[in-house]
Amino acid sequence: MLMNDLFHQIGMILKESSDCTEYLLDSFPVPICDNIRIFNVKIAKSEDYRGYIASKKRYFYGVRVQLLTTKNGIPVEFVFMPGSASDVRGLNALPLNLPPGSEVYTDSAYTDYTAEDDLQQTSQIALKVMRKKNSKRKDEAWNQYIKQSIRHYIETVFSAITSAFPKSIHAVIYDGFLLKVEAFIFAFTLRKAFL
Repeated sequence: MLMNDLFHQIGMILKESSDCTEYLLDSFPVPICDNIRIFNVKIAKSEDYRGYIASKKRYFYGVRVQLLTTKNGIPVEFVFMPGSASDVRGLNALPLNLPPGSEVYTDSAYTDYTAEDDLQQTSQIALKVMRKKNSKRKDEAWNQYIKQSIRHYIETVFSAITSAFPKSIHAVIYDGFLLKVEAFIFAFTLRKAFL
């Protein structure tokens, strides 16, 4: 809990001191074990932790980290979700303590029109979601290009965070596993923001 509180306090400082109002939101998977070892795992026993990585076309067993970063790639908020949790569910779990007038760029997995409208009305936060081809709210070509070019930077952040991970994160209990993942994210934030 101490590291979590410390990370969120530093995140608040970074959000308040930054003059940029553009943020990036996406999720990345952190496997607890390989699929073949699911029956032997002891720290998490639930089908909720079996998720799917669409970009790699493979399943994993672990957690999904919903990460909110500044436009420069500095993480300011995150939340852990089970591997099977959808990105919309992760969007609702994030506190999104952002200044009014902020813009959050996401991919099409975060398409939820009521959440977009609620964020705009209550917090004056614009959720800039990449639209699918069959979307009810279509974007002009220039708007889609801007969203696409800004949003891609978060994938670089994910690869930088996960490159510091060992081949497998050893933990005896579930909270220990989450603490280690949180420590990697926290270390990346400190290195990116202050060094």
